[in-house]
Amino acid sequence: MKKVNIYEAKTRLSQLVQEAASGQDVVIARAGRPIARLTRLMGTRQKRRLGVLDGQFQIPDDFNRPLPDDALRSFEGD
Repeated sequence: MKKVNIYEAKTRLSQLVQEAASGQDVVIARAGRPIARLTRLMGTRQKRRLGVLDGQFQIPDDFNRPLPDDALRSFEGD
């Protein structure tokens, strides 16, 4: 964990934010006493790959067919 004084943090904010974004916490101190911590907000996210389940399952041909009347009534509370 990197420790910098508040004056240095003001003059090097962009660089410190970049360091925090890469995973290194930065502690900001006033008169040698820690007062704040600059840290990454979100963890590293993996890119989504499209088509990873291609061919793993099949959608039935009647998937969009209307429900039978008795099933509709149970949803509608009749």
